[in-house]
Amino acid sequence: MSQAASTPVAWRCLPFDALLPRTLYALLQLRAEVFVVEQACAFQDLDGADADCMHLLGEGIGPDGQPQLLAYTRLVPAGLKYPEASIGRVVTAPVTRGTGMGHALMAESVRMLHSLWGVQPIRIGAQAHLERFYNAHGFVSDDKPYIEDGIPHLEMLRK
Repeated sequence: MSQAASTPVAWRCLPFDALLPRTLYALLQLRAEVFVVEQACAFQDLDGADADCMHLLGEGIGPDGQPQLLAYTRLVPAGLKYPEASIGRVVTAPVTRGTGMGHALMAESVRMLHSLWGVQPIRIGAQAHLERFYNAHGFVSDDKPYIEDGIPHLEMLRK
C-alpha cells in the first residue's frame, strides 16, 4: 500500500472562478496525466463545460510537504451534459491506486452533488471496464455500449 493511503484527505468543492491558478493547473495536469498520457487517448479535455461546473478536489500532503492533488471529479449540474446532474472527469492520482481512494472519491462526489443540488438521479458516461466499480456506488448501466474517444463506454444512472 502506498503512502497515499495513510495520508489524510481534505475535500474541497469549488466553482470554477474560485480555483486559484495553482489548483487549476494541478487538476488539469492530473486529468492530462491519466486521461491523455496513461490511457493514450487524444481527446479535447477542455470541452467548455468546466466554467459551469463545481470541482471536487481531494488533497493531501505530498512527500515534499506541499499540498498534492490525489483525487478529482467535475460535478455537472442538470441540463449541461445530460437532463440529470452528472459526475465526470473522475480521476485519482496514480500513487493512490489500490488504496480505496476511487471509492472515497465517488462517495464524496455523490454526497457533495446531493448537498449542492438536492437528492436527485445522477447520470454518468462511464468507461465500460469500470462498470462494476460504479455499480458499487448505485449506478446501473443502460446496456447500450458506445465508443467515445476510442474507448468503450456505458451510460449509467443512479436513481
